[in-house]
Order: sequence, then structure tokens, then C-alpha cells
Amino acid sequence: MEFAGILDYAVGFVVMAGIYSVLALGLNVQWGFTGLFNIGIAGFFALGAYTSALLTGPPPQGQFEDFVFGGDWAQTGGLGLGIDLWFFLGIGAAMLVCAAVALVIGYVTLRLNDDYLAIATLGIAESVRLFFLNEKWAANGSRGLYNIPQFLEGWIAPDKYDYLYVVVVLGVLAVLFLAMQQAVRSPWGRVLRAIREDEVAAEASGKDVSKFKLQAFVLGAVIMGVGGALYAHNIRFLSPQTFDPLLATFIIWAMLMVGGSGNNVGAVLGAFVVWGIWTGTQFMPGVFKDPNFRFFMIGALIVGVMLLRPGGILGESRRTARGRTAAARPPETGDGG
Repeated sequence: MEFAGILDYAVGFVVMAGIYSVLALGLNVQWGFTGLFNIGIAGFFALGAYTSALLTGPPPQGQFEDFVFGGDWAQTGGLGLGIDLWFFLGIGAAMLVCAAVALVIGYVTLRLNDDYLAIATLGIAESVRLFFLNEKWAANGSRGLYNIPQFLEGWIAPDKYDYLYVVVVLGVLAVLFLAMQQAVRSPWGRVLRAIREDEVAAEASGKDVSKFKLQAFVLGAVIMGVGGALYAHNIRFLSPQTFDPLLATFIIWAMLMVGGSGNNVGAVLGAFVVWGIWTGTQFMPGVFKDPNFRFFMIGALIVGVMLLRPGGILGESRRTARGRTAAARPPETGDGG
């Protein structure tokens, strides 16, 4: 019985760490490879989660479904699609909504410098959260959405759902990871790194910097939307408090910084390490079990990584002149004499 409990916990841990890995991959496209300082992750996280939940689950309580759908929405539960279709429809819709919003936001904000871009994306993320908090007709306000359907609900016992969902999450993560590995190794990915290193030089080489930055911003937002949809169908409850900047932006930045910015493997590793600390504190004795202690632990981890390995645990891999891969090292100091 004890082994079964440990196994259940481990599977649940991998599910959540895998979802956060997806979010970290999205941030890695924007910051790790392109240098776009986005601290509005929570906004795209929320958009992906709410879009999938609203499209596939019970409607918000109120007049919205009666006005728009003539009352059929509540009786059918979302669109009432077959169990093999709604989950993928929800993820696809989350991707499209995040892409559309990111396209509009990116067109305006990517013209700003780094500091202003960060402020703009943070403000937009808070606007999304406050919209779902105050507009009760859209998503029940502070009460949130609940009874969000599970993947293949009814086909597997509820207490075994994590065993199915961990395969789904890891499968989605593997597809996104392989796709991003190919993308960043392509000429397109090399342009992104050139923009990150020296935007003026990249523009002088004839590259349309604005277009590439917009593409990276939209792609990162789409991946974050996928993470949000996966999260919604795992937790099965959403409220605006879920997407507080501390819980839905800071922790993902911490994952990327710890694992290694500009390295997809590092982004995944950082997600598992930080989520392990975040959840592991509940097993610690005495005062160390205080939820606030986890913030101290993650802060200490970030400081330790910045001091010992400024590029993260793995750091970015770079191609040498002979085509071999080498880990990036911080620049050496001294006069070189």
C-alpha cells in the first residue's frame, strides 16, 4: 500500500512537472533564443486554460450560454463532441486564441525596449486575470470554473486518471521538444540567436528583425497556451487566483534560469528541479513545512545557480568551428596579458 501511494505521488508529480516543462519551453523560445523579456506568462497560461475549459466543459452560470447558444450549451456540456475529439479541439482552440492575442500584443509591444516590453506584458497578463475575475458572465468570476472534463473521462477509473494523463502530457512534451530542437537548429533558429546577441548586426545583415521577433513571440505564446490547456484538464478547476504572477510567471522564470536559458533540455530539467522543491517542502518537518519556506528555497537555488553556473545547470550548447557541440561558459575576466 505504501509503494502504491509513492507511485501515485510520483506520477502526479511528473504530470505537473511535464506541464510546467511545456510552459518553460515556450518562455525559452521568447527569452532563451530571442531575448524577449516577457513577464506576462500568466496571461497566455490563463488564456490557454480558460479557452479549453470553456469550449469543452460546463458553461459559466448566468445568461451567457442562453443568449448565445439558446440554452443547449449547458445540457450538452461544451460542444457535446465525441470523447475522442473534444480534448484535441480544446488544445487547438487554446493555441489559436493565444496566437491571435500574441500577434496583436506583439505587433505593438515588440517595438518597445526590454524594460518597457516587460512592463507591457505584465500589464496585459494582469488585465487578462482581472477580466476573468470581474466579468462573471465569462467564467464565473472569483468562483472559477469547475468540473472541467478529463481526457477519455469514463474510460478509466478516476483514481487511475494520472496514469493515463502522464502519457498524454509526456507525449505532448516530447512532440513540442523535438519540434523546438529542430526549429532552433534551423536557419530560422540561428537568426533568433543572432537577434538575441546583437539586434543591430542582425538587421545590418538584411534580416527583418521585427518579423522574426514577432514569430518567436507568437510561437512561445502558442506553446504556453498548450501548457494552459493541459493544466486545465488535469486540475479540473480554474480561478483567477491560479494565475497570480507569483505562481504563474515567477516560478516558470525560475525553472528556465535554473535549468539553463537557451537550452531546451535545460528548460525541462529546470522545471522538474524547481517543481520538486516546490512540492517537496510539504514533507519537511516543523517550520520548514511552512509554504513560505518554498519561496526561500527557490530563491536560494536561483542565487546558488547564478553564482556557480551563471548559464544554468546545463547552460546553452554552442557549435564549435569543427561542428561539435560545447557547453557555453561565462566569459573569462582579466586583462588577457
